Amino acid sequence: MRERLRFLLSRLRERLWIKPLLACALSVIGVLLAHLADRLVEGAVPEVTQTSVVELLKIIAASMLAIATFAVASMVSAYASAGQIATARAFPLIVADDVSQNALSTFIGAFIFSIVGISAAMNGYYGPAGRLTLFTLMVVVLVIVVLTFVRWVDRIARLGRIGAIVEKVERATAAALARRQCQPFLGGVPAAAPKEGVPVHGHRIGYVQHVDVARLQRVAAEHDLRVSVAVLPGTYVSPGRPLCHLQCPQYRDVSAAHRAFQQAFTIGTQRQFDDDPRFGLVVLAEIAGRALSPGINDPGTAIGVLGSLQRLLAALSRGGLPDPPTCERVAVPALALDDLFDDAFNAIARDGAGIVEVALRLQRHLGELGREDPALRALARRHADLALRRSEHALGFAPDLHQVRARHAQYWGSSDQSGRDHAAEGRE
Repeated sequence: MRERLRFLLSRLRERLWIKPLLACALSVIGVLLAHLADRLVEGAVPEVTQTSVVELLKIIAASMLAIATFAVASMVSAYASAGQIATARAFPLIVADDVSQNALSTFIGAFIFSIVGISAAMNGYYGPAGRLTLFTLMVVVLVIVVLTFVRWVDRIARLGRIGAIVEKVERATAAALARRQCQPFLGGVPAAAPKEGVPVHGHRIGYVQHVDVARLQRVAAEHDLRVSVAVLPGTYVSPGRPLCHLQCPQYRDVSAAHRAFQQAFTIGTQRQFDDDPRFGLVVLAEIAGRALSPGINDPGTAIGVLGSLQRLLAALSRGGLPDPPTCERVAVPALALDDLFDDAFNAIARDGAGIVEVALRLQRHLGELGREDPALRALARRHADLALRRSEHALGFAPDLHQVRARHAQYWGSSDQSGRDHAAEGRE
């Protein structure tokens, strides 16, 4: 239930209207509750004239409308820039930026506060205590607006920059990997191969965004059976591909329970970062691939992405002990390390094979990953060898190719014999 709630809250964060709506509601409530001071405060209070309150509220209303309009225009420009210089797949992370959403909510909330306050004050809604309370709230709102604006200006200047986008994607991927390290089987038990049992098919075509393992456990307990999950978050499914298999202690018709199991799988048209660590690696590789395109020609960004990929994959070897399974009736397959390496390095090795700076850094990062953990060494070696073979085909300048071979040999031994072996394979 907690994981499901986290997934839903993440989707709400990607809706720009949620926080402004809450800010508007709080503004209206604050203005109306100021009237309670007239009933609760007895005796003399400092006099605040209605004219001063109304005039100040008019100034706030006019300025907040202009600032809110400017904020929306700036955010839209930053979103468009992010899609052009990075990748459209990073858009949900840019939209979910808390500082920008909080700023827009503050500006719109202050505007609504002013409009409602003007309407109430000009119609005699407040007494002396109410006007003083409204004036105090107005000062608080001004302080919040100024602090928010100063912080937001710094953020909006960085929001559409490639470095900030890479940082956001890396942070989201690291969080997904950390959750998967704590729950390598999403709270269930390791799946045994091959999958057997009654298949459960979905009705939608798209990507698996979330698997509610707790719900699968609950429904499986109700029907006294076990479930073997067939698809992980990020898998593209269609009605012909089973979502899971039901394993009954004895043969009986469980078709009536299929709908309950189908509802545990959230399927959408786009992949999400929350439960899909591979998607974050794919997005980082896309950013590097676009930077390496002839139209942009920015190998520095690709080199920076390689550093992010090394940090993410190296964290897999430094994780702590996983949490004990809580859903013993649900078997879930593990995330394959070779898939993570393929998602991370294949595209960069292909697009950067002819750029010596990228080829050298790729060999360095793969070599360091091989030293990080014996479990990663074989995969890192395989991708280093493939990257070297791509460079041998793409680099036409012999000294550049010699540098790449020397870097490869620095981590994996002599590359001359490897090159001769690859040449022999090509002749065969």
